Amino acid sequence: MVVVGAGPAGSCLALLLAQRGVPVTLVEAASRLERQFRGEALMPHGLEALEAMGLARELGDLPHRALAGWRFCLDGRPLFRVAEPMEGEGQPGCLLVSQPALLAAVIARLRALGNARVLLGQRVSGLIRQQCGRISGVQLAGGEQLPASLVVACDGRQSSLREAAGLELRRRASPIDVLWFALPEAGPDPLAGDFTTMVGAEGIFSAFVSASGGLQLGWVLQAGATEPNVSPRQWLERMARQSPPELAAALRSQPGEPAEPMRLRVEVGLAKRWWCPGLLLLGDAAHPMSPVRAQGINLALRDAWVAGQLLGEALASAPAQHTAPARSLDAVLARIEALRQPETLGLQDLQAKETARGLWLQRQSGLRRLLQASSGWLAPPLAHHWQRSQEPLRQGITDLASLGR
Repeated sequence: MVVVGAGPAGSCLALLLAQRGVPVTLVEAASRLERQFRGEALMPHGLEALEAMGLARELGDLPHRALAGWRFCLDGRPLFRVAEPMEGEGQPGCLLVSQPALLAAVIARLRALGNARVLLGQRVSGLIRQQCGRISGVQLAGGEQLPASLVVACDGRQSSLREAAGLELRRRASPIDVLWFALPEAGPDPLAGDFTTMVGAEGIFSAFVSASGGLQLGWVLQAGATEPNVSPRQWLERMARQSPPELAAALRSQPGEPAEPMRLRVEVGLAKRWWCPGLLLLGDAAHPMSPVRAQGINLALRDAWVAGQLLGEALASAPAQHTAPARSLDAVLARIEALRQPETLGLQDLQAKETARGLWLQRQSGLRRLLQASSGWLAPPLAHHWQRSQEPLRQGITDLASLGR
């Protein structure tokens, strides 16, 4: 079996299958895993998947930071705050974990297994097909062919294998892009451990301190619009003008000229079909997600767990060389799609609603003033309503325990 892409879905799936005795080759085009923009917010439903995989114990040894809460500000003034863990004391809250470190830990465990092979820095250039059209492996850019009874494409939102297999991605128009700023750690956390969202006359942005330290800020841009031609320092001043005092001071006191931000194009979509004979899409290859509430990494982990259970059972119980009959294997692929697609689509809908609410509020200056003036008595019901709306984005929509059956 070949898994292409060593992100959360690919690396975790490869480990789960190898632990079941299935021979696995994990192929990754990048030679290093330290890509700059990797999601690191693990929600309770993502943590649940890691726990089910037996990987939760790894988190304590990795760079991590428990989120203290969620704070919302209008025009620089606090509106409401919800503390973590939202579900109550003793329940898992949102945990920020260095994704490169997590992937490195998973791959280290994979490499320790005798039936696993890890190929970093190896680009897949194409698919191998049988005369009947069934996919039976991949070809590497260097010329080597890797035969496989199943290829799992976890190669991201721009999946070349999805395109090569002829699997259509139904794109959903996103109204936003994100301009991403990464500032070095400097002094006390100006956010007091919170993920803070600012909505004001000039725009919307969110800020948090990452698992490894350093302030991360994402400014919401209109999708496809030309960004203002201003310096990073001018951007920080723009954000400071609609920030609470502690954050404004931190932004204005950044030493030297801050690094240029990176524009992240927000792409959202859902593959019309997640599989074809001999190939399965998982993670962003099957369903690129909006960045709202970090669903990408969390759904990738849930995809991996479900696929690992069903494929592991089918392949581990197969005859020699862990090669299940083609028809029975295809039935498993269809089952994985049927189990994972509804939750994915539902969470994409919720992400879109969350985005639309924020953009609408940003345009309503009169309403923002009214909310500020009434925040003393409005804050508790607003916080309660928002917290209730977040439940599926934190807990998932489907019961993970029943998905692998």
